[in-house]
Amino acid sequence: MAREKTPPTVTIKKRAPRAAKTALPAKSPANSPASFAGPGQRAALIAKAAYYRAEKRGFAPGHETEDWLAAETEVDAKLLRGAAGLADLN
Repeated sequence: MAREKTPPTVTIKKRAPRAAKTALPAKSPANSPASFAGPGQRAALIAKAAYYRAEKRGFAPGHETEDWLAAETEVDAKLLRGAAGLADLN
């Protein structure tokens, strides 16, 4: 009786585990206005600037969002300029 050959051993190559994907921040920390001021301080500066914008308009209703967005742009621009911008805000 002929002897059956045993099947050759199959070698399975294992892959190295993939590196975990890290979520990238939306903005680079070096360019973020929050890197110059904390989120609470930034919000307070924006609220103050929005208040002064509303005051200049005589507190006419209906422009709250417009005032906030303009104040946010102004504060972020000053924060990005650095410490000199912070002195202007206080």
